[in-house]
Amino acid sequence: MTDAPVRDLARRAGLSVTWTDIESRRRHVGVGTLRHILSALGLPCASAGQLRESFERLNQQRAATGLLTATAGMRLAVPNVCRDGAAELVYEDGSGESLRLDGGRLPALDKPGYHRLLVDDREQPIAVAPRRCVTVGDLARDRRLWGLAVQLYSLRRNGDCGIGDTTALADLATSAARHGADAVALSPTHSLFPENPTRFGPYSPSSRLFLNPLLADPAAVLGIERVSKATAGTAAATADGLIDWPTASQAKYRLLRRLFEDFAHNDLGQASALAHDFQRFVQEGGDPLHRHAELEAARARQPTSPQFPLFLQWLAAGAFAIAQRTCRDAGMRIGLISDLAIGLDPAGSDVAARPRDYLAGLRIGAPPDPFNLRGQDWGLTTFSPEALRTAGYAPFLATLRAALRHAGGVRIDHAMGLMRLWLVPDGASPTEGAYLTYPLDDLLRLVALESHRHGAIVIGEDLGTVPPSFRRRCRAAGIAGMDVLWFQRDGERFLAPREWRPEAVAMTTTHDLPTVAGWWRGADLELRRDLGGVAEDEASRRNADRTSLWQAFESAGVAQSPEIPLDAGPVVDAAVGFVAEATDALALVPLEDVLGLADQPNLPGTIDEHPNWRRRFAVPATDLLDDPAARRRLALIAEHRA
Repeated sequence: MTDAPVRDLARRAGLSVTWTDIESRRRHVGVGTLRHILSALGLPCASAGQLRESFERLNQQRAATGLLTATAGMRLAVPNVCRDGAAELVYEDGSGESLRLDGGRLPALDKPGYHRLLVDDREQPIAVAPRRCVTVGDLARDRRLWGLAVQLYSLRRNGDCGIGDTTALADLATSAARHGADAVALSPTHSLFPENPTRFGPYSPSSRLFLNPLLADPAAVLGIERVSKATAGTAAATADGLIDWPTASQAKYRLLRRLFEDFAHNDLGQASALAHDFQRFVQEGGDPLHRHAELEAARARQPTSPQFPLFLQWLAAGAFAIAQRTCRDAGMRIGLISDLAIGLDPAGSDVAARPRDYLAGLRIGAPPDPFNLRGQDWGLTTFSPEALRTAGYAPFLATLRAALRHAGGVRIDHAMGLMRLWLVPDGASPTEGAYLTYPLDDLLRLVALESHRHGAIVIGEDLGTVPPSFRRRCRAAGIAGMDVLWFQRDGERFLAPREWRPEAVAMTTTHDLPTVAGWWRGADLELRRDLGGVAEDEASRRNADRTSLWQAFESAGVAQSPEIPLDAGPVVDAAVGFVAEATDALALVPLEDVLGLADQPNLPGTIDEHPNWRRRFAVPATDLLDDPAARRRLALIAEHRA
């Protein structure tokens, strides 16, 4: 058997048999790799017989049309229908109208929503989307908006059990709104692994459908007095600058269990108003919520009823809803911007509940590049594109809706996953992977439709090597890209603020990159040098980059002196002014840069070598922005966004 049929099957299954590396060189995927991935996709091809069966199975899969998507104002071809004649369209609100098919094509549909087409004795669901998402410009009303980016757990308030929570978030948002902020962007708040508090990385969740209850303040739902009684005699879990996740998690769960026992006795037993709200929440959550609760209960260290995880999700949903409402009541036009992780842990509750929705035997990552010569294996899984099509995109929609439920916007992590993902077979090296394509047109339309239904903006993380066509598609769909200071360059020159993308979001840095102070001082180089990850000439290149960056600041009018400062303080001031001056529709400045801190929240590629996802701010969230340097920088941002 030759390799040609295997490569043909791979192409039809959406696998790219070649790929282009960061240096624009064309690479070929080995046939052995293709066979491994095809087998994991349910398309074995080790023999001629398996090949025939896999081609037939793939044809059957592609013939299934669980949900058709269309853009408002455009005609839609109905698969497996070639005739002229009548059809009935039933709109989402129950109204309907008769349509004429022309060669199996519908006339342009103008009413966005989830509708049903009745044709040839069958029912075909159709999603009609607006031409683009809600954009920052739609909400700005001639203002240039800005906001903060923050790791929620890093905030501090009295009685938080050692982990930042939604009340601290609301406190920060209220303070930021007084300075003119319109948004607070968060890292993922997805459900993690309560039975194993050492697994606290927010980008490796157990479930993207549900929330991490450790980040919720139960007093927001149950009241301060009730929580104070349950807290009596409980000491604070941590007081220093790093979170001890196991200790803090145990303290928080002890408190939450006490509250649940009190709730079960005094509310569920007495059918109180809170009990009715809880029961409504559980009923609306349906089977997905019940499955998640049952899995959480089964994995608990101590035997527990599924009622407890249900209670935790009810508290978390209520607390995040209140935090978003606080943002909007404070005058923010966007409020919270949630973060949708690109994948999830294969051992998590989402995969356990619906394993057929996810890629089995494959992990997502990235191909080799000059910074990661061996490629990357993120140890995560995500949706199977064929399962999405078959299920009418229900798993994707549920995940997207969960991210938007208590937010005014969402950032889609590694947004290239809407178009393609690098897949690595279990046990293989990241170099032995291939790209699998995803139904980009359908996914972009569904994102636009959900954006309008929630009145929320959408940001797509498009850093790194991204095909220009993908950025064009996202721009047309109203999805904002990300412009990060360190990458806004043309060779050695830093781009002027007027050269940044108007449709993107401007940022000084991200949680995975050095803060401005850390970059200027070379703290990131020292850290990576200790780990053996710095090239010999990188320190000298950093000196040249400092000069280039300061010259860009001078040219933009945000630096007042031609002399390059030794101290990082003036550089941080200039950087936040520079980013605020950018033409981007929205500017987001991480709280670490507002405060001029040198330490970054996360150092990719490390586990215990760096305190990833553990740093806490030293003062309560209510007082953070009262720091003189913070007030000065917030004033600079507001001035340059005016």
